[in-house]
Amino acid sequence: MDSKNHTATGRQEVPQQAAERYFGCREITDKVNRSYAQTLEKKEDKSKIFSKNQTAPGRQEVPQQAAELCSGCREIIDKVNRLYAQTWEKKEGKSKKFRSELRSKCQGFEKAIITQANTVVGSKIVYDGERKSSVQVTPEMFNTFPKEHPFPNKTYKTCAVVGNGGILSDSGCGKMIDSAQFVIRCNLPPLNNGYQDHVGVKTDLVTANPSILVAKYGALMEKRCPFIESLRSYGNSLLLLPTFSYRRNTPVSLRAFYSIEDFGSPTRTISFNPQYLQKLDVFWRSKGLRAVRLSTGLMVASLALELCSNVHLFGFWPFGNHPHGLRTLKNHYYDDIPPKKKFHAMPVEFELLLQLHTEGVLRLHLDDCVPGDVNLMGSTRGDGRP
Repeated sequence: MDSKNHTATGRQEVPQQAAERYFGCREITDKVNRSYAQTLEKKEDKSKIFSKNQTAPGRQEVPQQAAELCSGCREIIDKVNRLYAQTWEKKEGKSKKFRSELRSKCQGFEKAIITQANTVVGSKIVYDGERKSSVQVTPEMFNTFPKEHPFPNKTYKTCAVVGNGGILSDSGCGKMIDSAQFVIRCNLPPLNNGYQDHVGVKTDLVTANPSILVAKYGALMEKRCPFIESLRSYGNSLLLLPTFSYRRNTPVSLRAFYSIEDFGSPTRTISFNPQYLQKLDVFWRSKGLRAVRLSTGLMVASLALELCSNVHLFGFWPFGNHPHGLRTLKNHYYDDIPPKKKFHAMPVEFELLLQLHTEGVLRLHLDDCVPGDVNLMGSTRGDGRP
């Protein structure tokens, strides 16, 4: 493919000295990050839905009265504590049965990702979020797809799927997360500036919501340096994009691909296959979930259940109080912006994941990690509170 003349939607001019521009990004990156941090602070001030007494990064005062508990938290916290009074143990029979059902109905290994093998030039891709809309695959769009499925033809022994819940603040779980064979993260989360002790740094796959690319990087129309710079912390990981979820996501997702190509970043972009997401939606609806759209966390957790023998979930706690100690939590471990409640059904999703935890299909980690107990590889048992 001619690297100088891309004309598809989302394409920009290729820099003549990509390497020089890549290493000259620091100044503009710092400026953008300062601006974005100020925007986040303003949004947090407007929300005012959490406790006002913050005492340390990521941690706040324990509520003094039960009335300060987040709405609906008492029931779910009592339920969690009852479950964690018991030793968790993987149930091989139930785990294999659930994974088999998921594979037969969703076929994640073969169809989760758009590839040149499963989506040819001239074929029509139907958007899973706008099913009356479609896009025809052009030769140039085809060249942005990986030739083959990006995952090896084997089952990973241990996978850690890391959500961004405030429950990870001060958790000390970084080393445990990094001990997994394959680590999945959601929505380009920060890993540095002290966060690494609690969330780790190892990344094999990270997702990016196009709304983040729009809000933080100007939809990659001009601010491409800060975007490329931000990818450094994820190394040569896969960047998973919902390119074909909605029409508005396609141009900015393609610009992400071209930016990475132009600047020589080791990150590799891949796109969710909307056919897979449609099947995944039907699957979880059969389990009782009703939502406008599945959360990114549930999407990648579902994929992990097909790809991995042992799945560990961190940061999957959508409530405002910690289940053990009841301290007030931020929405994310790095900011306090509330979720779009009308879009995702996070508490219901958590109930379903909690059920799978109880059945020994996967393991939810909902408490601070114990120093010295840092290895997930080969570990399928644990004490009452992970």
